Amino acid sequence: MTTLEIASILVATAAVFGWISTRWLKLPITVGTMLLTVIVSMCLSLAVPRHFGLYAFAVGVEHRIDLQTVILDGMLPLLLFAGAFLLDLEALAKEKLAVSLLSVAGTLISIFAVAGLMALLAGTGASFLECLIFGALISPTDPIAVLEMLRRTGVPKAIEAQLAGESLFNDGIGAVLFITLLSVARGHAPTPWHIAGTLLLKSGGGIAIGIAAAWAASQLMRRAQDYQVDILISLALALGGYVLADIAHVSGPLEAVAAGIALRHFNRCMPCGRIAHENVDAFWKVVDEVQNSLLFVLLGMEILSVSLSAATLRAGAAALLSVTVVRFAAVLLLLTVLRWIKPGHRSSASILTWGGLRGGLSIALALSVPEDLGRSWMLGATYLVVVFSIVFQGGSMDLLLRWHKKKWAALP
Repeated sequence: MTTLEIASILVATAAVFGWISTRWLKLPITVGTMLLTVIVSMCLSLAVPRHFGLYAFAVGVEHRIDLQTVILDGMLPLLLFAGAFLLDLEALAKEKLAVSLLSVAGTLISIFAVAGLMALLAGTGASFLECLIFGALISPTDPIAVLEMLRRTGVPKAIEAQLAGESLFNDGIGAVLFITLLSVARGHAPTPWHIAGTLLLKSGGGIAIGIAAAWAASQLMRRAQDYQVDILISLALALGGYVLADIAHVSGPLEAVAAGIALRHFNRCMPCGRIAHENVDAFWKVVDEVQNSLLFVLLGMEILSVSLSAATLRAGAAALLSVTVVRFAAVLLLLTVLRWIKPGHRSSASILTWGGLRGGLSIALALSVPEDLGRSWMLGATYLVVVFSIVFQGGSMDLLLRWHKKKWAALP
């Protein structure tokens, strides 16, 4: 099967399931698309494995797709850049303290607390180090899933900035700690100072490259005469900057986020009319929406490769409980600290907890775990958390927001 054939199948599946979701199910496109893909994949694997060759065909398509590479080296640079570039910078600036606490302290708290609960509840016999690895890959909220949800639910601006900013910045921290923990599991034992230095170097280096590349791109866009050139320059920045970060061995996700935010900032400082803002924004919105639909089809198909044994289901249930409880406790703690520092700060622990979605990035990291370090149970547990997160949490966010609006309206 050729790459073109696989791409056409994925696009056609996303289009058909998206149509069914909006036309009949009245669900958000991404939620409905992933739900339908999961249901169809499960039916093929459970009900008709020998009929018409459909199961073998679906498995063949899924096995030809290297999901880890597709997400980390294909979709992630564009999706992170688009999400950052389309952010409301004023709202983000007002919530910078909340974003910093949630993305740094919140991620660190979650990694260790989730690891502790998984060691107690999962029943896999995994070591605490393996549970720490799982905590590192599942704790960062997924920017792709979170930003897609925020665009369609109408979250208040302040809370939207908190969720969006946290999801964009906590990936770099989680990814660096995940890689460090894998290194420790392989027999290397870096000191806490080494880990802190690596985190600062990779994070700071990625941000520096993103800002510098965005400044150069903005200068070129200022001198361009056509919106098509503006779009090509921004596309070159999104892809090229990520490649530069990878070559420099610094954080690619943080580079993409920094580049998107910096390009928006630099372009807004230009004289009015020098850059085709509306056309560039429209392009990145389309890129974002199309890639999201394709990504959720890919995630739905991944169930064909996940082992759903009794041990995996128990680990998945423990992971769901651990992630939700720890997320709520960490958010509540950090909001208490934030309100002590800034009295009167407005936020919502329930919305931040329920809106902290996990998605494709967690699955991509789980796929990179070696088999002898618990890849099977980690992938199964991660997949169950991601499906619950996107379908149930993302799909029910509207209901939670309506309840909160009624509660806020009743206040004096």
